Amino acid sequence: MTAEEVAARGWDAVDVVFVTGDAYVDHPSFAMALLGRVLEAEGFRVAILSQPDWHSCDAWKTFGRPRLCFAVSAGNMDSMLNHYTAARKVRNDDAFSPGGQIGRRPDRATLAYCQRAREAYKGVPVIAGGVEASLRRLAHYDYWSDKVRRAIILDAKADLIVYGMGETPLVQIVRRLDGGQSIREIRDVRGTVYRLGASETPPNDDTLTLPSHEEVATDPQAFARMTRTIYHESNPHNARRLVQYCDREAVVVNPPTLPLSQPQIDRIYGLPFTRCPHPSYGTQKIPAFEVVKDSIQIMRGCFGGCAFCSLSAHQGRIIQSRSHESVLAEIRQIVAQPGSTGVISDLGGPTANMYMMNCDRPEVGDKCRRTSCLYPNVCKQLRTDHGPLIELMKAARQVKGVKRVLVASGVRMDLARRSTAYIAHLARHHTGGLLKVAPEHCAEEVLQRMCKSPIDDFESFGRKFREASAAAGKQQYLVPYFMAGHPGCDLDAMIDLALYLKRTGYRPDKVQDFIPAPMDLATCMYHTGIDPLSDEPVYVPKGARERRLQRALLQYWKAENYDDVYRALEQAGRLDLIGAGPECLIPVRRPKESAKGKHGRQRPAKAPDKRKTAGYRPHRKTAKKRK
Repeated sequence: MTAEEVAARGWDAVDVVFVTGDAYVDHPSFAMALLGRVLEAEGFRVAILSQPDWHSCDAWKTFGRPRLCFAVSAGNMDSMLNHYTAARKVRNDDAFSPGGQIGRRPDRATLAYCQRAREAYKGVPVIAGGVEASLRRLAHYDYWSDKVRRAIILDAKADLIVYGMGETPLVQIVRRLDGGQSIREIRDVRGTVYRLGASETPPNDDTLTLPSHEEVATDPQAFARMTRTIYHESNPHNARRLVQYCDREAVVVNPPTLPLSQPQIDRIYGLPFTRCPHPSYGTQKIPAFEVVKDSIQIMRGCFGGCAFCSLSAHQGRIIQSRSHESVLAEIRQIVAQPGSTGVISDLGGPTANMYMMNCDRPEVGDKCRRTSCLYPNVCKQLRTDHGPLIELMKAARQVKGVKRVLVASGVRMDLARRSTAYIAHLARHHTGGLLKVAPEHCAEEVLQRMCKSPIDDFESFGRKFREASAAAGKQQYLVPYFMAGHPGCDLDAMIDLALYLKRTGYRPDKVQDFIPAPMDLATCMYHTGIDPLSDEPVYVPKGARERRLQRALLQYWKAENYDDVYRALEQAGRLDLIGAGPECLIPVRRPKESAKGKHGRQRPAKAPDKRKTAGYRPHRKTAKKRK
């Protein structure tokens, strides 16, 4: 990570400089560490340039001219999602920075980092990757500028974009550069994107041409058609090459990388990670690391296909699972570390219970273009056996030095309810009192737009989990996550959700506001008002006021939300829900605490509040208004 460390290794130069917007943590949950270790295992000399000062290119000269390339990533998150809330306000902290400090990476970090790499050393190939580049590989709606931006490779001026999980394509590219090929000769690697100049023509074989950037920027139907095609061409076994024109240039997206075999993924997670931050951070903690430091990823990918989630667009739908031996070896490594508590904080991955689940008939799966294996119903060809996962959970508990093995990843309930044995093991051995689940909503129309299973699955799973907990002599609770502001959700649907929460007794401490992330199906709905999979029109709550009212309804009981809940009920014509009845959400009389709310409103005429106020500017010595 420093020039001194390079010299201590006796290197006269480095092969690859990996530029990242995250703090350098040598843990397999951090992309720069995982890719750096993979390249190191191939014999290449890698330097990590973590969170450099982007105001000049000086930091890019830290290690001298890299022999092969710069590898650039904004970090584990899109930099705009990392910086801004759903209300487009600056976040108070950055979980991937030491001490949670903000401001250690720029907005649209991929663009800035690629530009500085070009300035530092002319002619050195620049390869961009990571979530930000991956999900912006084609024309995309950008929530923060409220416009359709062109493919990121055109603005970043990178030579190649690696999209998805990057180990295989990055190693291929670096090997070929090392073998003497120019970067322009390396355009046939799966999982990569390249730019064509005005005088070049794209390959003709097995190629689909998408609507141009100009078309999708002005025509919602073209944007929806483009989104549908991208998702239908995401299966690496049958995906075709995609081409999208932008003015006189074109962007070419090669088919996705083939999934890793079990020996390949075992080898990657068996590399010699130190599992700790770089020593230069001293006592400053990195919040994201604190969450995952004792966790273990047992698989990759997700076939759930939720409309608001980027997982399948980045990691793919095909589940790639590690062997039991690989996972148990990592558990032994964790509990053997000095200061270990013997607790594995999470045994999971993108989801907790898709381990070893894939299509029962590979010849069918290789031709499949479904965006989800679970929605609108569980595919008949899907292997949903929890047996391998149960055996892994048993083996993990028996490792010497292990006190607890918890499951903190989201449990996919429509799968879990198919296995009473899995729920029993989960409740008896792997839940620490609270279990996080994500029903997201209760309204059928909203769940359809989310590509989520009906609320019945949540209720059925909840009953079985409570029964299993009671059988184990434990009193445990579900912590459900719900979302406000998703396309298809209006005030009536949110009022139904508030009533559902009141009937069931759930009072969520944390709620989610929908944020339109690049390339998501729900983002297409938000931008166009069209469901790209069905071509049906979709209601979209866009205004800041309505989004605020929807969020308040999720926590209707909080005094500070009284004003907004009153507004929402008034606007929806549901004043019958204001009062003291069992179905009512808020009382007639305005709580005193609601005066602390940020968005005040006039007191209801029906029940004026005659309490004494603090007066004008209560922080002054005199509360009276100055003449």
